[in-house]
Amino acid sequence: MLTIHDIAVWDTGERIDLIVPETDTKRLLAEADAVVSGDIDGSSLIVAPGLADPHVHFRDPGQRAKETMVSGCEAAAAGGYTRVLIMPNTLPAADGRDIEVQDVVDGGEELKEVGVDNTLDYLQRYEQLHHIQLPVRYDLSVCASLGRAGKRPTRPADYARFMDHTGQSSVDNHAIAKTAANVAGAVSQHPLRGITDDGSAITDTILDEVLADAKATGLPVLEHCEHHDSGAINDGAVSRKLGIAGIPAETELTIVNRDIAASRRTGAHIHFQHVSTAGAFDAVRRAKAEGLPITCETAPHYLALCDEDILKYGAMAKMNPPLRSEADRRATVAAIADGTVDMIATDHAPHTAEEKASGLADAPNGIIGLECAYGVCHKVLVESGAISDERLIELMALAPERLLGHTPTDVAMLLNTSSKCATKRTLDLNKVEHPETVDLTLIDTRHQWTVDSSRFHSKGRNTPFDGWKLTGRPMATIIGSKLVFSRLGAQ
Repeated sequence: MLTIHDIAVWDTGERIDLIVPETDTKRLLAEADAVVSGDIDGSSLIVAPGLADPHVHFRDPGQRAKETMVSGCEAAAAGGYTRVLIMPNTLPAADGRDIEVQDVVDGGEELKEVGVDNTLDYLQRYEQLHHIQLPVRYDLSVCASLGRAGKRPTRPADYARFMDHTGQSSVDNHAIAKTAANVAGAVSQHPLRGITDDGSAITDTILDEVLADAKATGLPVLEHCEHHDSGAINDGAVSRKLGIAGIPAETELTIVNRDIAASRRTGAHIHFQHVSTAGAFDAVRRAKAEGLPITCETAPHYLALCDEDILKYGAMAKMNPPLRSEADRRATVAAIADGTVDMIATDHAPHTAEEKASGLADAPNGIIGLECAYGVCHKVLVESGAISDERLIELMALAPERLLGHTPTDVAMLLNTSSKCATKRTLDLNKVEHPETVDLTLIDTRHQWTVDSSRFHSKGRNTPFDGWKLTGRPMATIIGSKLVFSRLGAQ
């Protein structure tokens, strides 16, 4: 049992004692010398709903040298996340089809190793198939197009059986009943929560069909709101200085405007991923003012960096969309401050050191983010005065959970009040109603630390934030009222 004394509730400020009744030994991760039982002074900590990331790439199956479900989930837990949404750009692509009928079957041998022939089935039953328990909750997304090729839309008949049919979906087809026995239990734990071709915008030719299927299934469309056929970094002074083909900011705005018009026409919920430009934020503002079902996210790197930083960090600062201008970076912070941005996602994208060392023009896009996202955002947003600590929790915990169809843990409700009490109270997680639903993150908003990617749980080391000095860090992660990660008291 772990008792944390004098911890502050994130939104009310009430000081309480928090009792975590037991650790989950099958899931527990702990840094050296970290406290996992006994008593600890929590006066520097806040207790908040578990962070949630609606945009991660775990590379499993197909690219496990970069990341696996195990290493990715461990990285998430170490970053204070209790839930993540996994993107479908796996190998084979997570489009709902069995590998025998897929056009591209790279990575299929990993599915065959554990006796399955469908990527969604593999991911939903990962723990069962590998006889492990992962230290974070995760949901799945399905491709918008078959094989993510952009030519033909995925079919609800292929993926409906992997959905949570407790009220989200109106799809009714024989595939559900036929395969229900194979995915029973797994679906409720790791259901589909979005449709996306992340890495590519949904093509014009299939957009309306994808939106129609999204409305029928109740799933939001998660749109990679950018398209370009050439270029490696933002089009501007830096690209010209380096002699590298640039990507104009209009590549993002074009897709955002197209999709807003489609949402107006169809009524489908479109969630724009990793928005990075002032023009796109203006378009989203107007769409929201119109009452359209539009939401959006941005990522820590678009808040903290601009294309000028490529001169310092090289390929470690190469991503898609690319880092934009300093004016766009300031516009991104402003969009957070005025509420245009609904949530923050990491777009965690691990690559090998060899790939990132291949030169700025040839290196793959993407950086890792799970283990330092909170600290980076705290530095750029809270320390600068742009938003409050409470607003950062809303952006990194409450809003992503709701997008994914979940209810964030309400600490004040667990205490049966929304206001402070004159006498210090104790929140014993063993005595709350439905303890299995309680997901929490314990954060030290004043903890000073230096990013050391060599100590990350992720297999990836591709981050421009290595060596950054930050203030604010998740110190423990609790899932289902059980401690799954701790760095409490660690040196």
